[in-house]
Amino acid sequence: MNFSPSENQAMIAQMVRDFAEKEVRPYVMEWDEAQHFPLETFKKMGELGLMGVLVPESYGGAGLGYEEYVTAIVELAKVCGSVGLSMAAHNSLCTGHIMMFGNEEQKQKYLPKLATAEWIGAWGLTEANTGSDAMRMRCTAVQDGEYWVINGTKNWITHGISGDVAVVLVRTGELLDSDGITAFVVERGTPGFSGGKKENKLGMRSSETAELIFENCRVHKSQILGEVGQGFRQAMKILDGGRISIAALSLGIAKGAFEASIKYAKEREQFGQPIANFQAISFKLADMATEIEAAELLTLKAADLKNKGLPVTTTSAMAKYYASEVCVKVATDAIQIFGGYGYTKDFPVEKFYRDSKLCTIGEGTSEIQKLVISRNELKD
Repeated sequence: MNFSPSENQAMIAQMVRDFAEKEVRPYVMEWDEAQHFPLETFKKMGELGLMGVLVPESYGGAGLGYEEYVTAIVELAKVCGSVGLSMAAHNSLCTGHIMMFGNEEQKQKYLPKLATAEWIGAWGLTEANTGSDAMRMRCTAVQDGEYWVINGTKNWITHGISGDVAVVLVRTGELLDSDGITAFVVERGTPGFSGGKKENKLGMRSSETAELIFENCRVHKSQILGEVGQGFRQAMKILDGGRISIAALSLGIAKGAFEASIKYAKEREQFGQPIANFQAISFKLADMATEIEAAELLTLKAADLKNKGLPVTTTSAMAKYYASEVCVKVATDAIQIFGGYGYTKDFPVEKFYRDSKLCTIGEGTSEIQKLVISRNELKD
C-alpha cells in the first residue's frame, strides 16, 4: 500500500477544493439555516464527474477507484458535511447498488443519468421501527402477475423527496428470513410512490432526509435488482462500501474542524500571546492530529482492499467506527479551543460539531460496527 497520494488523487483534491471554495463555502450557513438541498450544486458536481466517481466511463462515469473517491468526499466534507454526505449517499448506495447488482439493461438505463447527476439517487433500507433490525422490515411487495405491489414506508432516506430514482429494499418473504428481502429500482412518478415528511435535523441540514411512501405502488418485475430474495445480502455488500464513504466523510469533517482550530489558535491571543503557545491547547491539537492520521490510514486501507476486490467487511467497519468517533471528538475539542466563539454560528466549528454526530449513526451505528467487527474476529 502506497501512502503517498497518487497524481490522480492530488488532481482531484485540488479540483474539489477549488469547487468547494467557489460553489459551496459562500452558502454553507445559508443552506444550513434554511435546510436547503442545493440541487443545482449537485448538477455542477455531476459535470465534474463527482456524482459518478466509481462508475465506469462506458456508462458515463469517471471510472476512478476508492482512493480517489475518498479524496473527493474528504475535500467536500472539510467545507460542508451535508454536501459530502449527499454526494457519498448518491455514489455509494443508489448508484453503487445498480452498478454492482443491476443487469446490463438496468445499468444502461440508470447509470449514465446518475453519473452525470441528471438524476439524483436515493436508497431505502431503514424504517421507523427497524433501524439496525432490518430483518423485521414491514415494507412489503406482493407479486401480481408480472408486477409487484409495494406497500409501506421507509425513513431517514437521503434524497427521499428530491431523488429521481430509488433503490428500495422490501420484504417479499417471511419475517426474519434473510432470503425474504428483494431490491427494486423505483422511478419518481411511478403511481403510488411519493416522498413524505422531511426531517428537521440537528446537523447535516442541507442534505435532504425524508420518508419514502409506497401505497399500492405497482413495479414491473424488470425493476428487480438481481434475483427475488437476494436483497438483504446485496444490502450488506453495499454497506461495506458505504461505510468507507462515511469514514471519509468523518475524516473530512474532522480535518475541517482541525484546520479551523489551528488557524484560530495561532490568531487568538490571551495573556499577551497566541493560545497555541499554551500547552493545554497545543496538546489538544496534538491529540487531534494523531487521531485524524490514524483514522485516515484505516480509511485508506479499507479503500485499498475494496479496490483490489479483497474482503473488506471488517476493515470498513473499523474505519467507519473509528473515524466517526474521532470526528465527534475532534469537533468537540474544536469547540473547546474556540471557547465561547465556538458556540456561535459566526465561526465554523459549531457546524462541524453538529454535523459530526450523524457519522456515528448513519449506515450502521458505532454499536453495529462493533458487532460486525467482533463477530468477524470471533469466527473460527
